[in-house]
Amino acid sequence: MTQMSDVCDFEVRAFGCQIQVATTSPEASAILNRYIFPSFPRTAGGNRSDVSICITREAGHFQLVVDDALVASDTQPIGLVPDLVRVVDEAVIQRLTTLRAVHAGAVLWDGRVLLLPGATHAGKSSLVAELLRRGATYYSDEYALIDAEGRAHPYPRPLLLRNGSPTQVPMLPEECNAQVGDSAAPIGWILALRYMPDSPWSVSAICQSEALVVLLQNTPHFLAETPEMLQSFQRAVAGTASYIGCQSNVPQAADEILKIIGIPV
Repeated sequence: MTQMSDVCDFEVRAFGCQIQVATTSPEASAILNRYIFPSFPRTAGGNRSDVSICITREAGHFQLVVDDALVASDTQPIGLVPDLVRVVDEAVIQRLTTLRAVHAGAVLWDGRVLLLPGATHAGKSSLVAELLRRGATYYSDEYALIDAEGRAHPYPRPLLLRNGSPTQVPMLPEECNAQVGDSAAPIGWILALRYMPDSPWSVSAICQSEALVVLLQNTPHFLAETPEMLQSFQRAVAGTASYIGCQSNVPQAADEILKIIGIPV
């Protein structure tokens, strides 16, 4: 990547992935610093990177360029954040070595992690945000990272909320007065909830073998390529209380989840 002026030029190492970041725009510099793993330390640029990200400004538009390829364009740098976050996600997840990812929201209560596995549009981010407002500690709104012992590690990317709109809006945990987790923790609960408009809250308990299937259905990794993942996920579900069901009302769902994990509502 071409060396740029000194407005913004730094690197972040996240889960073994070296991310190089640069821009000549002060507005874009604030966005990059705010939304690329803000809790991770920055280092000076110049090391060998796995992915190079820059934001340029051309003809009144901000452009997100990744490894010299144009990814997105917008009149404001904040409009690039969803694509920026997805680029970083992809780079990190592809380079995981000792950890395995599950598509899941994740928050911490009383030393144990609550996983909310689900695909895109399952309502994970909105539910995570509501739980943060109730006092949970933030781990992730998109990926839970599972180690060989079955513990979940924080993946502290910004939340991306739709708020009833197709357009995603970024939000940091501190905007919910929430703390960000800083260490691995055992998984205590797994709730695989589908968002279904106008559906009442409805969940059923599932056994640990079914919970294992849920994790395998929601990982971006291929079991044939990472067979050790099976044992990691088996350890992850051991001792959990697991459920599957549907919800349509985020505040109500948060109330019901707190009841399940024993937190007074």
